[in-house]
Amino acid sequence: MVMHAAKSRKIRRTTEDKVFSLCVYALGTVFMLLAAYPILYVLAASFSDPEMIVSGQVFLLPKGLQLRAYEAVFKSEDVLIGYRNTVLYSITGTVINVVLTTVGAYALSRPDLSGRNVLTFLISFTMFFSGGMIPTYITIRNLHLLDTFWVMVLPGAVSATNLIIMRNFFQHSVSQEIIEAAWVDGCSNAGTLWRVVLPVSGSIVAVMVIFYFVGHWNAYFDAMIYLSDKNRYPLQVFLREILIQNQLGDMSGGAEAVGQSEMTLLYESLKYAVIVVATLPILLVYPFMQRYFVKGIMMGSVKG
Repeated sequence: MVMHAAKSRKIRRTTEDKVFSLCVYALGTVFMLLAAYPILYVLAASFSDPEMIVSGQVFLLPKGLQLRAYEAVFKSEDVLIGYRNTVLYSITGTVINVVLTTVGAYALSRPDLSGRNVLTFLISFTMFFSGGMIPTYITIRNLHLLDTFWVMVLPGAVSATNLIIMRNFFQHSVSQEIIEAAWVDGCSNAGTLWRVVLPVSGSIVAVMVIFYFVGHWNAYFDAMIYLSDKNRYPLQVFLREILIQNQLGDMSGGAEAVGQSEMTLLYESLKYAVIVVATLPILLVYPFMQRYFVKGIMMGSVKG
């Protein structure tokens, strides 16, 4: 009887609590709509008649439903090359990033590593100070990485921020008793990391995969600086050309039998179609990783 009364007191909400919750939900709904509207508009515009877009008739739903923009996108050799390159850069770069970050974070998390505080300070120092664009360019040129595949994946192989987040996770969220038990059983450092630490660190590894993969997928600035061969451009560079310069190098099949004025109109819906094509993989992958995201980032960053 006493327990039931105590439970009732716990779940009883005052008028102020209800008003506060209502305000929170109302503001949350407003911010959600503000964030969702650009996505819905881009999706609707990509399927709409270009004349409807130019005249401002597209709001949430497609007007004058058509697929010409997507046909032009998937018939463009530039877009297909960019898509292939972006997938290769993203997968290869993410694998390198996650492996090096995991190994480095585990080493820095071990109290028996000599000089780990100095190493952590030097790594943290790079978060606030860097050599700058020109020294970085000269270094990459001297390493003969210019205009190669590896220039898009090696220079940023380890993020200092992600390394520290993962180190904190290993320090405060992985039981040290389990690690010591593995050592007693004769397990090496590499074996401990592979057999003991990683199996209980799925959330932080998922966070690292998201961070690095999205970073590689959206990267375009490094490509503009270090790449001159168009066949090595990632998708985001071609997307930039379409959005800023209204250019799509190869419109074979998409631009046949259309006049210049009609081609100009087609670019209006083409821009939105390319945005959808470039964003869709991230939108499809992220929901499956969401449940790991909040848990991993909070557990790796709360404690220092």
